[in-house]
Amino acid sequence: QVQLVESGGGLVQSGGSLRLSCAASGRFSSIGDMAWYRQAPGNQRELVASITDEDAITYLESVKGRFTISRVYSKNMIYLQMNSLKPEDTAVYYCYAQIRIEFSAYNYWGQGAQVTVSS
Repeated sequence: QVQLVESGGGLVQSGGSLRLSCAASGRFSSIGDMAWYRQAPGNQRELVASITDEDAITYLESVKGRFTISRVYSKNMIYLQMNSLKPEDTAVYYCYAQIRIEFSAYNYWGQGAQVTVSS
């Protein structure tokens, strides 16, 4: 069974930093795109940052220059380094991975990590 397990959320003051981690485990052939999404109360889930299996990276405009996504292939992990955090970054952050099993691809999500930024 494939799982994505996140860690690293928490409460931080405005201007502070946090790092989120996400590890994929289970039996699969390979991993394609990986990404971080977030969802604040009353809002739709939005893409924060993504990284392909060729290391192409995209960021939500509002986090450019503050957040950095990275990937460690040998550990099936991605990270999100979040600096200069703002109250509007408060949300539940979800890890996403496109998991390939034999000739098919499946979308998997982590359980979510709460990030709260106080002003």
